[in-house]
Amino acid sequence: MFGKATVVDMIERSAENDADRRNFLKTAGLAGLGVVGAGAATTLGAGSAVAAPSDGAVLNFALNLEYLEAEFYAHAVFGRGLPESITTGKGRRGGVIGGRQVNFESKAVRSYAREIAADEINHVKFLRSALGSAKVARPKIDIKKSFTAAARAAGLIGPKQTFDPYANENNFLLAAFIFEDVGVTAYKGAAPLISNKTFLEAAAGILAVEAYHAGIIRTNLYAKGLVMAARRISWARDSLDGKSDLDQGIGRKNRANLVPTDRNSIVFSRTAGEVLNVVYLTPERSRKGGFFPNGVNGSINTSDNNARQA
Repeated sequence: MFGKATVVDMIERSAENDADRRNFLKTAGLAGLGVVGAGAATTLGAGSAVAAPSDGAVLNFALNLEYLEAEFYAHAVFGRGLPESITTGKGRRGGVIGGRQVNFESKAVRSYAREIAADEINHVKFLRSALGSAKVARPKIDIKKSFTAAARAAGLIGPKQTFDPYANENNFLLAAFIFEDVGVTAYKGAAPLISNKTFLEAAAGILAVEAYHAGIIRTNLYAKGLVMAARRISWARDSLDGKSDLDQGIGRKNRANLVPTDRNSIVFSRTAGEVLNVVYLTPERSRKGGFFPNGVNGSINTSDNNARQA
């Protein structure tokens, strides 16, 4: 679609914060590159209008999410996580808690999982390459206790039970459902924040892939009759990301809802803060928790405190 050298060259001009960006533009004289100006304003989910993030900050936020998805799927399919060589970068690098290979019952789901794992690993590699020296390191990731907390919150298990996403194929699909819908809404919500068309095209391409993944997971859950379990996960996400009831399950027993959209058949968006509400497993404003015990790396790192209004 576009030259790798162009992506690397342009993303390195997109600084992580306003001070860096202003300094770069002043010294390099590249104010016409299409980087968001320091005076632009938007709501990132922290409850107040702040300067719009740079394209680099937005893509680093996406990289954190890709690390999480890649680790989850890589462990499920290959029994191991990402190579250490593609986890370095700015910020505090952390390890991964949990994760093991799934004993898939069906050849089809095993094949789907393998393809999704490869896609997520490639997303990590692509974003790291595009971000160049601005890339963030993989933060500490919990894919063990976090799933139990999420399952308890959704009512899938009792308060003293544990949920192992790698125990069987059904658990794997339910765990994947937590991520995939969030990834789609996260990329859609980030689109208006990306000023450079090259970056926007890349993000749109990743969004399309995440939507395919979400469709695969939702379809398999429906085929297995896991409608109520998926609905409970949807309710739990809704309880975390704000006051509006926007999240959708996979339908009812006799009526599928495999593509969650509004009345115009358009998928809804989540702000970065709302996405962090879900992955931090808290409806309150926070900088860590859930799947990211120490928070994500980069300048976009704070959840929303229920900023969305009903």
